[in-house]
Amino acid sequence: MSYYIGADLGTSALKLLLVESDGKIINTVTCEYPVFYPNPGWSEQHPEDWWTAFKKGINELIKKVPVDEIKGIGFGGQMHGLVILDENDNVIRPAILWNDGRTDKETDYLNCVIGKETLSELTANIAFAGFTAPKLLWLKANEPESFNKIKKIMLPKDYLNYKLTGIHCTDYSDASGFLLLDVKNKCWSRKMLEICSVTEEQMPTLFESYSPLGSIIPEIAEELGLSKNTIVVAGAGDNAAAAVGTGTVSDGRCNISIGTSGTIFISSDVFSVDSFNALHSFCHADGGYHLMGCILSAASCNKWLCDDILKATDYETEQQPITDDKLGNNHVYFLPYLMGERSPINDTDARGTFTGMRLDTKREDILQAVLEGVAFAIRDNLEIAKASGIDIKSSCLCGGGAKSPLWQKIFCNVLNIPITIPQTEQGPGYGGAMLAMVGAKEFSTVKDCADKFVQIKETINPTPEIAQRYEIQYSKFKKIYPQMKNIFKDIK
Repeated sequence: MSYYIGADLGTSALKLLLVESDGKIINTVTCEYPVFYPNPGWSEQHPEDWWTAFKKGINELIKKVPVDEIKGIGFGGQMHGLVILDENDNVIRPAILWNDGRTDKETDYLNCVIGKETLSELTANIAFAGFTAPKLLWLKANEPESFNKIKKIMLPKDYLNYKLTGIHCTDYSDASGFLLLDVKNKCWSRKMLEICSVTEEQMPTLFESYSPLGSIIPEIAEELGLSKNTIVVAGAGDNAAAAVGTGTVSDGRCNISIGTSGTIFISSDVFSVDSFNALHSFCHADGGYHLMGCILSAASCNKWLCDDILKATDYETEQQPITDDKLGNNHVYFLPYLMGERSPINDTDARGTFTGMRLDTKREDILQAVLEGVAFAIRDNLEIAKASGIDIKSSCLCGGGAKSPLWQKIFCNVLNIPITIPQTEQGPGYGGAMLAMVGAKEFSTVKDCADKFVQIKETINPTPEIAQRYEIQYSKFKKIYPQMKNIFKDIK
């Protein structure tokens, strides 16, 4: 039996999976690390903390299996984070994360001065505050000493790949979120590099997600207790890796992930750009492409409400009073923009709001509004896809929020499409292990691997009456943000 390690480098923790070559997960280890918020709207982490977490977790993960039988490692990682190394490959400053909102000025410059049409022609995307390119411009303007020391630029998971292999690398799916990649042609855009005052020599080498980078550096293998013959593949951005893990590969498949952030991910065999540039047009980990909408706060909205406001730890008990007759009948609406918002409104000033509260508003009404608000925000992105001519007939649902039967039902009826729940759902880590299997030649293609391993646990179909009620609710929800947009600018 061969074994593979899948690693999910998340915002709050690194989750490691040990997977048999038949797809069975035999061990998992989670190691947490802190996020730092040095200023309002800023979000940073120390890359060294990721490496410490990996070293700590790997020994616990592999202690019961023969080391020589561990054939490969694949990462899925949080996207867009700016990691910069100096000429000695030391980290220059903390990584600026995907949900950091400091770059509104730089984002406006790219979209309004360089121009959205030009950006779309060069990269297939427009600028969003979380993307990496605006962070480089911010760094140049605000921390020139750090900017001038840059020898290599990479993304979070790539730092761990570098520590394992010594190779400065990234994969096409993750690189798409730089806003420096010519997505259609899968190469760095020289014009965008020039705009951001960086060179191609400073950028990591590009690989397909399932491509082997090489083996682990011998001394690192010895330190970790791994074989120096274990291959490391390039891996993928977290959403692309999660899509692999849910079988969302090849043309026309859809996956919705409800984690800290929320995404709708539509895979495609061919390159395309939505006519509004509201969705991201990225490369996929299977060698193709995908369109993706991302909301910055999803399950984190529920966690914020329950943990910080309601002081509740039993989420299931909190949801019990929300019965079917209440779905689509709530008088409270919630805009889930606790960290600003990316898709489709691209507004760093946007904030969370409750609208419609009365003296008879109950605790469960507020909780229901939060769950519904996240689903409505995903629906906003689904509507963009529909307007671009994409017909989505069903979707997989994954992520921590997808474990809630109530939230499953809300999503199914708000979107008015069948929702499938995968049998094995371990997010980006499972996808990372699958990519490692392809890299080690256990499978010829990512699709072959997904067809073998991904099974559907359950399909939830819309209830016509509830879906109709939500259609009316959604028509009201989508009027709130346009009325609040200018107010948000005044109160930021």
